[in-house]
Amino acid sequence: MTRPVPGKAEIALEYPDKFHVGTFEHSSQFEAHLDPSGFALVLERPGAEDVRKSIHMHISFGLLAGILGELAATVGKIPKGDILHRDQLADAVAQLHQALKKA
Repeated sequence: MTRPVPGKAEIALEYPDKFHVGTFEHSSQFEAHLDPSGFALVLERPGAEDVRKSIHMHISFGLLAGILGELAATVGKIPKGDILHRDQLADAVAQLHQALKKA
């Protein structure tokens, strides 16, 4: 199920001879789900051919766990006064934790 992007995502893809940057904002959509081997993420910006773009990523469970651990180690970089984003992250992590316990 696709949902509107609630914020902004910036993607940079660098090759030795090319550099691509894309931004996905409120007019874009995302889909995220777990499958038997990891985490899948799709970001799509609809529109005419000259503005339409998408990215598709698949991350193994081991890498996802490593990413979550790194995020936990750097959570102090979120300003203490940024209660909205701290609460959004805490709520989402609590939902994931609860779902993992039920599964």
